[in-house]
Amino acid sequence: MAPQGMTKAVMDRAITDALECLRICEETLSYCLHQGGRHVEAEHIKLMVDCAAICRTAAAFMARGSRFNAEISRICAQICQACAVDCAQFSGDEQMMRCAEQCRRCADSCTQMAAVAV
Repeated sequence: MAPQGMTKAVMDRAITDALECLRICEETLSYCLHQGGRHVEAEHIKLMVDCAAICRTAAAFMARGSRFNAEISRICAQICQACAVDCAQFSGDEQMMRCAEQCRRCADSCTQMAAVAV
């Protein structure tokens, strides 16, 4: 297990990234609904909703030091990575690129969190 100070730093970063990912996914969902077309395809919308939901859940599990933190962090990383790939398909769309970037950042942070939370 990682030293206590390192674990806290990793967890603080992961919580911040998850909450920011939640925020941008919610913001981007609204944007997508206004854009229409490919932006509102069912699988895309469901993935963004899943991403926002798991980010909220992961941040809460981390904040309270849940014993299931590593598992939730791994799942969060997987969903965020999938959302990043999906949003990145909208090349040239600034909002979608911001969402993809934050999803990648959260996936990286949650992967690190899962590694130190074991």
